[in-house]
Amino acid sequence: MHTEKTFIPLRLALLTVSDTRTAADDISGQTLYERVIETGHHIADQVIVKDNVYHIRAQVSQWLIQADIDVIISTGGTGVTGRDGTPEAILPLLDKVLDGFGETFRMLSYADIKTSTIQSRALAGVANGKYLFCLPGSSNACRTAWDLLIKAQLDFRTTPCNLVQLMPRLLEY
Repeated sequence: MHTEKTFIPLRLALLTVSDTRTAADDISGQTLYERVIETGHHIADQVIVKDNVYHIRAQVSQWLIQADIDVIISTGGTGVTGRDGTPEAILPLLDKVLDGFGETFRMLSYADIKTSTIQSRALAGVANGKYLFCLPGSSNACRTAWDLLIKAQLDFRTTPCNLVQLMPRLLEY
């Protein structure tokens, strides 16, 4: 990290995708919330939606047109069961996919869950000048993704480069 640069707080929206979780028992959403705040960023919104492609896509689409949101992080719905639809909901919305995120997330997860990491369809991308991260629904996966990948990339002081410094150029055509 480069200490001469100033931290730039971002505004994040958190989405929990689940048919069963509520605000009272959403441990993954709470894990992300706490980490975002501890880092110095702001929570612009936090919502729980059913694991339904159209509900997910509707909520994310709403956030994509809001000027007060810079980053969207979802948790849940990235597995392989019939109800897991987060990647299918998000992929059509993305302008660019950040392939390295999913690859690196699965590599890091291997240390904890071994070959079960192949069941994760974690992904990230850019849409309408905002970053989107789709994480598995476990709180351990959220900790791994935030602590080892997202946190540093959303910190302007991270060198040699970070996602924040690219934000002014995301809408270039």
